[in-house]
Amino acid sequence: MPGPMRAPKGVTHKAKNFKKTTKKLIKDYLFKYKIAILIVIIFAIGSTIFNIVGPKILGNATTEVFNGIIGKLSGTSGINFEKIARILLTLLGFYIMSALFGLVQGFTMTSVSQKLTYKLRNDIAIKLNRLPMKYFDKKTNGEVLSIITNDIDTLSQNLNQSITQIITSICTLIGIIIMMLSISPVMTLISFIIFPISVFIVKMVVGKSQKYFKRQQEYLGHVNGQVEEIYGGHTIVKAFNGEEEAIKRFKKANKELYISGWKSQFLSGIMHPLLMFIGNLGYVAVSVVGGYLAIQGTITVGNIQSFIQYNKRFTQPIEQISQVSAMLQAMVAAAERIFEFLEEPEEIKDVDNNIDTTKLKGNVEFKNVKFGYDEDKIIINNFNSKIKEGQKIAIVGPTGAGKTTMVKLLMRFYDVNSGEILVDGHNIKDFKRGDLRKMFGMVLQDTWLFGGTVKENIKYGKPDASDSEVIEAAKAAHVNHFIKTLPKGYNSVLNEESSNVSAGQKQLLTIARVILANPKILILDEATSSIDTRTELQIQAAMDNLMKGRTSFIIAHRLSTIKNADLILVMNHGDIVEQGTHEDLLARNGFYADLYNSQFDGEEVV
Repeated sequence: MPGPMRAPKGVTHKAKNFKKTTKKLIKDYLFKYKIAILIVIIFAIGSTIFNIVGPKILGNATTEVFNGIIGKLSGTSGINFEKIARILLTLLGFYIMSALFGLVQGFTMTSVSQKLTYKLRNDIAIKLNRLPMKYFDKKTNGEVLSIITNDIDTLSQNLNQSITQIITSICTLIGIIIMMLSISPVMTLISFIIFPISVFIVKMVVGKSQKYFKRQQEYLGHVNGQVEEIYGGHTIVKAFNGEEEAIKRFKKANKELYISGWKSQFLSGIMHPLLMFIGNLGYVAVSVVGGYLAIQGTITVGNIQSFIQYNKRFTQPIEQISQVSAMLQAMVAAAERIFEFLEEPEEIKDVDNNIDTTKLKGNVEFKNVKFGYDEDKIIINNFNSKIKEGQKIAIVGPTGAGKTTMVKLLMRFYDVNSGEILVDGHNIKDFKRGDLRKMFGMVLQDTWLFGGTVKENIKYGKPDASDSEVIEAAKAAHVNHFIKTLPKGYNSVLNEESSNVSAGQKQLLTIARVILANPKILILDEATSSIDTRTELQIQAAMDNLMKGRTSFIIAHRLSTIKNADLILVMNHGDIVEQGTHEDLLARNGFYADLYNSQFDGEEVV
C-alpha cells in the first residue's frame, strides 16, 4: 500500500511533540538564516505599517472634501484641491512603499524556504545511502517517498507563507487597534465586543470541521491506495474477473470520502460568511455611533470613513491567524517526520582499513554464521562452508531456506548476528563497503534498468568502459543483435523506447552489465528465470565462460541448471543439510534427491 498522500487544503496533521520539533527547526535550520529572517520581519512590519496608515490618510482627504462642500454651500470657502492632491500623493507614496517592502520581504522569505528545502533534500539523499537495509524492510516505498516529496513540499510552502503571515497578521491587528483608538475609543469598544464573537465562531467551526478533515484524509489514502493497487495488478484483476469487486470496494471508499469531504468543506466554507455577517453587524453599529458622534462634533466624517475601513479589516487578521495555525501544525508535523527520518540509526561506519582488493583471489568462508532480520528470530543457524577461488557454488533449497539471505550477508547488505564471513582470510567487516562490493557482480531475478540509454545501463558498473568493451560484453551476453534492432542501437533510451523490450531481453542487458564490470565474485540469483529455454542455453554457455577463474554463487530453483556446479549447498531452515556435487547428492538419495526428483514428478518446488 502506498505511503500517506499530500493532505488536501485545510487538513491539519498534529505533531507528536510540537515544542521540541519547532525548537529543533529554529535552532538547527532557521537560525542559519537569521539575518535574512530579520530582514523579512523588518520589511513585513514596514509593509504592514505603510498599508495600515493608508485609510487614515484617505479619511483626511474625505474630511477635506466634506468641509469644502459644506464651506461652498455656506459661501465661506470652497474645496482645496491642492491640499487634497497632496494628501492623495502622500497616500500613493505610502502604498508604493508598502508594495516595495512587501516585495523585498516576499523575495527574501522565498529564498530562505527554498534554500532550506534544498538543504533538507540533500540531507535526505545522503541519509538514504547511509540507512541499513533493515530500515527499508519495515517501511513501504510510499512512506519513504512521502517524506522526500510531500513532507518537504509541505514544510517549504507553509514555512514561506506562515512566517510572513504571522508577522503581518499580528502587526495588522496591533496597528488597526492603535489607529482605531486614535480615532475614537468609544467606537473601538464596540468593535472589541465583536472580537470574542468572531473568535468563538472560528474556534467552533474549526473544532467541528477538524474531525471531518481527518476522515477525509484517511479515506483519501484508502482511495489512492485502491487505485494504485488495482492499477498495479490490473492483469490479475481481469484474469480472475475481479472488476466488480474492485469497483464495489472503490465505490464504498469513495462514498465515505465524498461524505467526509462534503462536510469538512461545507463547515470550512461557512466560516467566512459567518465572519462577514458578524463584521457587518459591527459595521452597522459603528456607523450608527459614528453618525451620532459626528452630529455632536466630536469626530470628523473622514475619521468615520477611516474607522469603518479599519473595522471591516479588524476580523481579517483573526481569520488569517486561524489559517496560519493550521499551516503551522502541518508544517511542524512534516518537519517532525523529516527529522525522525534523518535521525534513524545509520549503518555501522566503515573501518579505516585499506585492504587491497585487487590482489584478492575470491576464497570465501562462512564460519558459524547466525543471522535474523529480527534478533529474536534467527533464520540462519550456525552456517559453515568453505569455498575455494574459481569454484562454482550452487545454493538450493525451498523458499525460506535462507539462500538469498546468505548472498545479502556476503555483500554486507546486512551484518551477521554472530560468526564471521571471510574473503581470502579477511573478515568482510574489515573492508570498506564500497571496496567490498566492487569485488562482486550481481544479477537478480528482478531486473533493474534506469531511465537512460542502453550503453549507460550496461556501463553502470564500469562508467569508464570504452564503446568496444560495451559491445564485447553485449556479445558475450548474446544481446548485441537485439540492441542493433533498436531505433538508435546502443544510444536508444530505455524509458522511451523500451516498450518492445521483453523481460528476458532486459535480463540479458543486466547480465551484460555484470560481464562488463568483470568482478572477482559472481552472484546469480535466478538470473535466467525470465529467459526462454533457447536463450537460456546460450546464456548458460556465456555464463560458463564468464565464471571460469571466478568464484560464483548461483541461487537456482530449476535444479537442472546447476548440474555442473563444483559444489552444491543444500539449505533448509537456515542450515546446510547437504553439500557435494550433483552426482554425489543424488547418490545419497536424501533431501537434494527429493527436491531434484520432485521437479520431474510434477510437484511444485519454489
